[in-house]
Amino acid sequence: MQTNKIFLGIDIGGTAAKIGLVNSDGDILEMDSFSVSFDGYQTPIIETVVKNTDIFLKRIGTSVENLSGIGVSATGQINVQEGTVAGSAGHIANWLGTPVKTILEEHYHLPVTVANDANCAVMGEQWKGAAKDSRNVIMITVGTGVGGGIIVQDQLLSGSVGIAGELGHFTIKKDGIPCSCGNTGCYESYASTTALVRRVKELSDTLSDTDIDGRYIFRQAAEGNQKILKILDEWIQDIAVGLIGLIHIFNPETVIIGGGVSQQEELFICPLKEKILKKVMPCFRENLHICAAELGNNAGLLGAVAFLKKHENLK
Repeated sequence: MQTNKIFLGIDIGGTAAKIGLVNSDGDILEMDSFSVSFDGYQTPIIETVVKNTDIFLKRIGTSVENLSGIGVSATGQINVQEGTVAGSAGHIANWLGTPVKTILEEHYHLPVTVANDANCAVMGEQWKGAAKDSRNVIMITVGTGVGGGIIVQDQLLSGSVGIAGELGHFTIKKDGIPCSCGNTGCYESYASTTALVRRVKELSDTLSDTDIDGRYIFRQAAEGNQKILKILDEWIQDIAVGLIGLIHIFNPETVIIGGGVSQQEELFICPLKEKILKKVMPCFRENLHICAAELGNNAGLLGAVAFLKKHENLK
């Protein structure tokens, strides 16, 4: 009879982290969250994580001996072989180069895996969310930027050092908008909600910047604002263009759209599906499922444990 093992999942974001006990079936038994930016990152994130993990385990009365391993989802570009932060957003001090895996293994004496948060999100959706039973999956998360992850033949596509899947930074317009990464015309510059807000701001000279956000835009679209609807349609077309290219490269069964905007079924998910299915080649359209993510903010936490289980062969 198989024992239901208990794992620790840690999801480290740019401002906060979540921590939870997860069993082999993917049930979250206990969960908590805490800030990692409370002092402007003067306390290194990893110190904050270790301190709060100790507090969490003590509070719920679970000893390290009861755990089978620790799966970490982390912001930034992560070298999964070494479990280190290989690249980081410039505003996060004391994070680049952090040997997350080594520090946690030495502190807890357990198997530890570390993967990028967007990659963990697609792993979570495959395990317990919108991509259950799919072996080939593309997920994009649409928000301030565009993140994502790709699963090929049931394996996370991680590349030579584990940083593959930067889906916001392939070029869709060669003479396009300059991107923060240093290139021009990146997918993120056209497909993020930041890009949508920028387009609407360019349209209006009567609203202050604080008046315009994603919620405002979709509210106006729902009320029939034709100018907003036109911009929204063009934005969705840009998102579709990138996904069509990815579909033709990877031939997935499932394409998942994450981020807060994915809750807009009628105004976003439905027209995006229509644009994609209209343009992908017929063979790629067969058995293709395009849908919103299901796990919300728990995707990274569950995906971190899914990655641990698969990487360490822990059932």
